Amino acid sequence: MFCYHKSIFAQMSSEIKVQDIRLLSQEQLVALLKELGEPGFRGRQIYEWLWKKGARSFAEMTNLSLALREKLEANFEINALKLDVKQVSEDGTIKCRFKLFDGFKIEAVLIPVPKYSRFTVCVSTQVGCSLTCAFCATGKMKRERNLDAGEIYDQVHMVGQICQETYDLPLTNIVYMGMGEPLLNYANVLTSVELITSPEGLGMSSKRITVSTAGIAKMIRKLADDKVKFNLALSLHAADDDKRNEIMPINSQNDLESLHEAITYFKAECTKSKLTFEYIAFADFNDGEEDAHALADFAKGLYATINIIEYNQVDGVKFTKTTEDRLDRFATILTNRGISVTVRRSRGRDIDAACGQLANKG
Repeated sequence: MFCYHKSIFAQMSSEIKVQDIRLLSQEQLVALLKELGEPGFRGRQIYEWLWKKGARSFAEMTNLSLALREKLEANFEINALKLDVKQVSEDGTIKCRFKLFDGFKIEAVLIPVPKYSRFTVCVSTQVGCSLTCAFCATGKMKRERNLDAGEIYDQVHMVGQICQETYDLPLTNIVYMGMGEPLLNYANVLTSVELITSPEGLGMSSKRITVSTAGIAKMIRKLADDKVKFNLALSLHAADDDKRNEIMPINSQNDLESLHEAITYFKAECTKSKLTFEYIAFADFNDGEEDAHALADFAKGLYATINIIEYNQVDGVKFTKTTEDRLDRFATILTNRGISVTVRRSRGRDIDAACGQLANKG
């Protein structure tokens, strides 16, 4: 967050655009407007334009005087995302590639289920990723930087507009499951959730938001300590340390025992948050009966739902998806063990928009 000690405005030059105004809190905006000789409520109006209405320019802020808008234009930027490429899958999934102010690109995906009036946006939190999971296209990219809260918010706001235009219905759900590891961009992710859920922002329910992690035990504990209200998903993909080490290097520092302890702590502190384990079934690797029982043992007592996900092929990766028979047998074992199971079919595979495929290939 941008900090100031004396006068915000006194440090600005009309020659140089100082920063993205969206890095200022509402309190800082109020202070800024008072320095300009404007009533404090003008700062609250600007905040509403930015986060409730998603303004992308000062010219849109029509309840501000022209002189004030020009002064803001001379000293601040709004580093909003720009839609670079939009692709529509044969199943209705829409992938959006966005260009950031510094030239980097990220992707977000709209996953529509019109039959149930369910419209989910999958958002990214980093440019690239540093975790190098063996099955993931994003993991083959270099992590360039974290997204700021405004860049995460923009994905929700802009894909929400596309959803409204396409289906005449609003977004219903948000999943932080795109490019990057959300818990390695902790502060910006939590700030973006605040902007999305606040009555002064988009006003969406935190119960409709799920943040996914590859498994960083200390950060899961921090979520619990911060008493977050959104849901948590753990990308598990193996309930055996040797197998998980092979496909997810992060497991060497965050083994299954430490993750189980952290998740147990999270469930105790965030009792209203739903917990999901994401599990991609790979052929002849983690899809056997012993794997299903190991997963059931790990999930026992945690009141989690297990999402079994069809694998989506990534170029240069040795894994392939399991067969329908093995997938059904795997799910049946979990169900018989009293575990809640959902088999999630792939969406948007033909435009590289499915789970694990995001790699700016649009």
